[in-house]
Amino acid sequence: MITVALPKGALLADSIRLLQSIGLDFTAFLDSANRQLQVQDPSGTAKALLVRAQDVPVYVEYGQAQLGIVGYDVLREKKPQVAHLVDLRFGLCRLSVAVKASSPYRSALELPPHGRVASKFVHCAREYFHSLDLPVEIVPLYGSVELGPITGMSEAIVDLVSTGRTLQENGLIEIETLFESTARLIAHPLSYRLNMGDLHNWVEKVRSQILSSV
Repeated sequence: MITVALPKGALLADSIRLLQSIGLDFTAFLDSANRQLQVQDPSGTAKALLVRAQDVPVYVEYGQAQLGIVGYDVLREKKPQVAHLVDLRFGLCRLSVAVKASSPYRSALELPPHGRVASKFVHCAREYFHSLDLPVEIVPLYGSVELGPITGMSEAIVDLVSTGRTLQENGLIEIETLFESTARLIAHPLSYRLNMGDLHNWVEKVRSQILSSV
């Protein structure tokens, strides 16, 4: 039996629909009355774990799950030792630099040296500004990052943007995009290499389903 780590939040419904299309039914997670964090497919061939998105690659890296679905943004931030298998092409968003609309800054390079940038993507933000050779202080925030510039604690933020509505409603604008992110299928490297639980077959089914939907 294989185990799949699924992310709570925005990617869950699409992840479950994709797996259902290849014969794995974890729709119990979509029932608001369900409180289980682990469910088994009715066929008995697989089970799924419902975990925080940031924890998906951890469960896969340590072998508690052979497969996982997670955003590319999480993989870029955490750099886990997992096999990157398929771009699932849903959950499109981007990691961007944003500032107050009233600020004078219109590109990342215009930000003041040694200024503050708030982000939950600490490593991605640090790497990006290092690539620009612009020294900044990265302020780790894990709640409403938009409050950084609003309160004056930071000149800018680095955060995920989907529609841009949250930024707009809080008087912020994007000035740079670091990268785009979509959901990815990942695997435990050794389990995949050894084809444990017929992993190759399940991965090919996913790949075929994604290609057929293009």
